[in-house]
Amino acid sequence: MKILMVCLGNICRSPLAHGILQHLADKENLGWQVHSAGTGNWHVGNPPDRRSVLAARNLGYEIGAQRARHFSPSFFDEYDHILVMDKNNLKDVLALAETNEHKQKVRLFLVDEGEVTDPYYDNDLFGPVSLEVEQRCKEILEELRG
Repeated sequence: MKILMVCLGNICRSPLAHGILQHLADKENLGWQVHSAGTGNWHVGNPPDRRSVLAARNLGYEIGAQRARHFSPSFFDEYDHILVMDKNNLKDVLALAETNEHKQKVRLFLVDEGEVTDPYYDNDLFGPVSLEVEQRCKEILEELRG
């Protein structure tokens, strides 16, 4: 299974989700491939925000080797599930989908129309956001492994 996590710049939220879900899937030997991308291209090639790296490390996950990528329409054919962090990301990704099959792969990361708060402008949000992402990754693991 291939899963793509998407946020705005691919340096805060989606790298957390990418690293945490990949770690959990590897721990269970599921053979999943988890990646991440951003709807914006400002940070392409950069590592995750140092605050996300630290928040992940505090939970026991290492995400520092990741590099930001820009979302590409080709990802619709590459991934089974595309999970986005907020409604703006959802709108931006769905605008690139050319078929209903592509659109059906895209959904919000959180359930019930929930959005993962972007912690970029508030240092104090990285801890709570990382915990929220970790909890949801555990739920996604249970949902998708069938």
